[in-house]
Amino acid sequence: MKSLIILFIGCVAHINAGVYTDRFLAQYKKIHDSGNGYFSREGIPYHSVETLMVEAPDHGHETTSEAYSYYVWLEAMYGAINGDFSSFNRAWDILEKYTIPTHEDQSSNSNYNPSSPATFAEEKDTPQEYPSKIDSDVSVGEDPIYQELVNAYGTSDIYGMHWLTDVDNVYGFGDTPGGGCENGPSANGPSYINTFQRGPEESVWRTIPQPTCDSFKYGGTNGFLDLFVADSDYAHQWKFTNAPDADARAVQAAYWAAKWADQKGQLGSITNTLSKAAKMGDYLRYGLFDKYFKKIGNCVGASQCAAGKGKESAHYLLSWYYAWGGSLDGQYGWAWRIGDGAAHFGYQNPLAAYALANEAALKPKGSTAVQDWQKSLDTQLEFYGYLQTPEGAFAGGATNSWKGRYATPDSNLTSNTFHGMFYDWEPVYHDPPSNNWYGMQAWSVDRLAQYYYVTGDSKAKTLLDKWVPWVVNNVKINGNKFQIPSNLAWSGTPGNNLHVSISSYNDDVGTASSTARALAYYAAKANDNSAKTTAKQLLDVMWENYQTSKGLSVEEPREDYRRFNEPVYVPSGWTGKYPNGDTIDSSSTFLSLRSWYKNDPDFQKVQSYLNGGAVPTFTYHRFWAQADVALAQGAYGLLFNE
Repeated sequence: MKSLIILFIGCVAHINAGVYTDRFLAQYKKIHDSGNGYFSREGIPYHSVETLMVEAPDHGHETTSEAYSYYVWLEAMYGAINGDFSSFNRAWDILEKYTIPTHEDQSSNSNYNPSSPATFAEEKDTPQEYPSKIDSDVSVGEDPIYQELVNAYGTSDIYGMHWLTDVDNVYGFGDTPGGGCENGPSANGPSYINTFQRGPEESVWRTIPQPTCDSFKYGGTNGFLDLFVADSDYAHQWKFTNAPDADARAVQAAYWAAKWADQKGQLGSITNTLSKAAKMGDYLRYGLFDKYFKKIGNCVGASQCAAGKGKESAHYLLSWYYAWGGSLDGQYGWAWRIGDGAAHFGYQNPLAAYALANEAALKPKGSTAVQDWQKSLDTQLEFYGYLQTPEGAFAGGATNSWKGRYATPDSNLTSNTFHGMFYDWEPVYHDPPSNNWYGMQAWSVDRLAQYYYVTGDSKAKTLLDKWVPWVVNNVKINGNKFQIPSNLAWSGTPGNNLHVSISSYNDDVGTASSTARALAYYAAKANDNSAKTTAKQLLDVMWENYQTSKGLSVEEPREDYRRFNEPVYVPSGWTGKYPNGDTIDSSSTFLSLRSWYKNDPDFQKVQSYLNGGAVPTFTYHRFWAQADVALAQGAYGLLFNE
């Protein structure tokens, strides 16, 4: 397979010859070298080459919708450089097959009632407060897009990516895409799973992973359901969660594929894939609504806050998630859908919104989709402005549901809201705070810069004119090394001494690549030599000094791996089992729920650390970061023909 891939790359004419596009092809070749281990046998991109990896996914050979979206983008740029877009189509086919649930996976959607989308349950502050009681007395709003989606596509099913997959079926649930429920450890191929369920303090170290299809075969008496929700009765059911930033990135990638294919007279070769991206963008609108479709603005008190009618529940921002589920009894069952009232600036994607509203090949079929995405574009740009600090960086986000339960916000947050949504410096998760990581800046502003490059919108330029100097002044290049911001600290609120400071630096190649690409797109449109020079310096120092046999990387100390022994809260008296026999009870720890980690070839380093030894170090090859390396080099080459 390795030789076939190399032969394929070598046989296609290199249309855009140049230093930086050559670097793209070299990195692309490493990613596609089967010996380097980026892909499963099905062609699914792993979260990382290395298996011992804990961050948002809790194992390196899980994958995320994020990784799929980067895969599609990588193949779009391959087409731009070598003139062959067939791999872009193949990447979308793999995405569709393995991360968009089939009808069999979401079989009871026809029982969904859009006038009563879901039953309210409070989000709690800590895992120790779960399960959360379902409260049918709290009013919920109506789902205003369900019927137009049914009319447009002739189905009640959702065309959106589930965010997390256990590619090697390590947990053993065997929730195989399109292949049935809880098939067990012997099931071949990937298995849908889920993790986070219990509030903002539930870091990955405190999660209890569970199947997306729960027939009570594993877990406890009620499967895993009564760990999270308190109800009088439990039914076998399925449920999926979407990460809107990933679906939006996939649409963004499709936009560039359309532009690049059109330039080469090959638009017709990808029209079917583009129509699928447009369809994904149609369903992505579920991420623009409040969790329980309540009215946007000053929504305080679960019982007092009004249920939304029509589009009253739309905040038009890309929220943290949307989710959907239903009973396994499709004929006599039920189904539910929720949006999310919390929006992080780091998830916004003005280019995707622009594409869905304006690009002919990507216009969704939903009757109000184009106007919704135009409204979203305008709102996202306003949101950036609301959250921008005097230094230039963007603060966290805002929520329509304080603490996830429409609680009363702190008094200092009520005077300067975003259309009645309350500022939150750490939306959705607090361990670690969701806006401490500088990568949110690089990712989101890269999309903003691409939008500016495409449109020349003066509103985007005004935002970038402040952000770019802040970044340029904080990129440090010293010989064969570089430093960029790693963690940020925040003070104040919008309109009241909102400020950012940099608390640490690092030389992460993924966020550095996103940063360089953002600077390059801005420089190309604004003719800014300082931004261009900084982008070039970052790309050069990385490429020349951070090479590994599998890509580009740097050694990382993982002090947080002390948390392998961290207790995981399970209610007293609750007991259950994982497919491999691992016990779930009040004595559980992160590691005891994942005993298979003890067989990982790198675990001895962790065990030594847990025994009092040195902090373990790892040289990781995350798919998103390695793709970002390639995409940044390639973008610079395409923009400046160097």
